Amino acid sequence: MKKRYLIRIFLFGLLAWGGFACKEEEEIEPVIEKPNPNIAINKWINEVMKEVYLWLGEMRTPIADTSDPEDYFESLLNRPTDRFSVIYPDYQELINSLNGITLEAGYEFTLYRESQSNNNVVAEISYVKKNSPAASTPLKRGDYITRINGTQMTLENYRSVIAQIDKPHTLTTLRFNEGSGSFEPQPEISLTAVQLAENPNFMDSVYTINGEKIGYVVYHFFAPGPGNNSTAYDQEMDAIFADFKAKGIQNLIVDFRYNGGGFVSSAVNLASLIAPGVKATDIFSKTKYNSFLMQFDNLKNVQTPFKAKAENLGKILKGNRVYILTSSRTASASELIINGLKPYMDVFLIGDKTTGKNVGSVPFEDEENADNKYGILPIVSRSFNSLDQSDYTNGFGANIEAKESSERLRPLGDVNELLLRKAIEQITGVPSGARFQQLDRVDIASTLDLKNRNGVMIENLNDR
Repeated sequence: MKKRYLIRIFLFGLLAWGGFACKEEEEIEPVIEKPNPNIAINKWINEVMKEVYLWLGEMRTPIADTSDPEDYFESLLNRPTDRFSVIYPDYQELINSLNGITLEAGYEFTLYRESQSNNNVVAEISYVKKNSPAASTPLKRGDYITRINGTQMTLENYRSVIAQIDKPHTLTTLRFNEGSGSFEPQPEISLTAVQLAENPNFMDSVYTINGEKIGYVVYHFFAPGPGNNSTAYDQEMDAIFADFKAKGIQNLIVDFRYNGGGFVSSAVNLASLIAPGVKATDIFSKTKYNSFLMQFDNLKNVQTPFKAKAENLGKILKGNRVYILTSSRTASASELIINGLKPYMDVFLIGDKTTGKNVGSVPFEDEENADNKYGILPIVSRSFNSLDQSDYTNGFGANIEAKESSERLRPLGDVNELLLRKAIEQITGVPSGARFQQLDRVDIASTLDLKNRNGVMIENLNDR
């Protein structure tokens, strides 16, 4: 046995040597090493940032140009001052998301710890989107999700569990029964994710309460339309305000609680519908860039005027006041409107302190390198109102504080829903006689936090 084993080793060695000898006789072609693709991508990132980054003087020394592009981009940023610059692996997906087009089943939720005595996590439905797979199921605002694909969510696993909802999945849910005062299990729900174009104009209503006519609009993000230069969403908002005006509303409530930002152009459009009788010569906002960009004449003194719109409410609002509903996730373009309206009217906030984002971004793609799919969204500007005010990096505090998490959710538009109820009480001067159970809970996270548009204010340098 031992001899045969040694012979096999010898024969294998002989064959290997013979193969090598044959190779020596053949012409050996030189091996051409391909350059690391990260080098070209990172060079592009660096070139863009050296031109547009707001904190140009504080930009960090980059790491090796062969590094992963996401790590390379991060190495340049002026953290912690810069909280918002971000890179995405796919530019087109970024643009789709900013326009409200994402792969999803059509519902948003907030996560809470089930109890201080265990690590279980439950998800409360914030809203269900129109014309979505979720809209064709019994799922509704206020329902609790306890399991996704049969897995109980916990503090340790909830991130990986909710990562499954962009694929076919099931939900195990509970619904609170007001009559019994308890949660009741609901039939399991099966959902499929689709490429959904979400309309940010979620709902609008007109109420007449104690002699006050009130217009209410819920707006979830700023986008002019579902891509391809569409302005369908802006036009729909114009129509909502035309209806408010025709019905003679005396008070306006704008619900930004879930609005994390979006396109500045849509913010200008909405502000131009609200501010009292503004003209195209009135200044909505001012924009400042870095020292390099402000060398150019068209970027030295950028002022964005209101639009002259027939649907503008004029001076019909009582006390020249607009009521805005806010949360800690109200950010960016929403805050731009709050700041931009302040010189022209009384902006009365109800809810939670806003995020605090007075800076804007521009999306960039590499148009010369087809192999580079990355999109970057660096901070490039800082916004001011017509009075040169911009000091809200810590957020806007509410005139009346109210956290949505402190009560069980009622349908948006229900006059007993917490934030809307507070606004109506302020308008009418009549406290609600209803009594609601107070909940002591703190939200852990929200699906809204995962949106590319969250905390984003998109500028277009080509318009300057």
